Amino acid sequence: METWYVKQTAVSSLIEVSVKLTNPPCQTAVFKNQIDWIPLSTGSVRPTQGRTLGLAMVSGGSQSFNTVNSLRILGRWMRMFAIPNQSSVPQAYKLFTDEDAAEGGSRLMEGGNRDRLVDCAEEFVKYTILMRPHFGLMGDRFSERSERRVKEAKLAEEAKGAKREM
Repeated sequence: METWYVKQTAVSSLIEVSVKLTNPPCQTAVFKNQIDWIPLSTGSVRPTQGRTLGLAMVSGGSQSFNTVNSLRILGRWMRMFAIPNQSSVPQAYKLFTDEDAAEGGSRLMEGGNRDRLVDCAEEFVKYTILMRPHFGLMGDRFSERSERRVKEAKLAEEAKGAKREM
């Protein structure tokens, strides 16, 4: 099983694509490592906070939304806004063109699964465009402003103490 993500500058948005090749739906070690390398906070703001999240899953077996639902929960934990639409492509091994095909090979064949995946990608772009002007607003939380004020007051006190010692 393998999971990867497409990252735009400063984690402005995130598309999670889970490839499910094993029977139990779960997050993979690859995905967990990716999440582990995203800093939990820069100052007191998470870099993913207020960003858009798109979810899709490619499965070797039957259609299931268990993995994308788990990823949606993880996105909420990361304070991201998941688009309402999500896609699950069942029996993916049957739905791609041959590697030596004329159009470049290994492309998702036309049909309902491809249409739903394109719908998700379009919705992801639209939500990102709508949300982008408001990213700063979504990262401005009362608790984080309070934490910042306490840090600034502490720094001001330290600066006053340093001037007195001079």
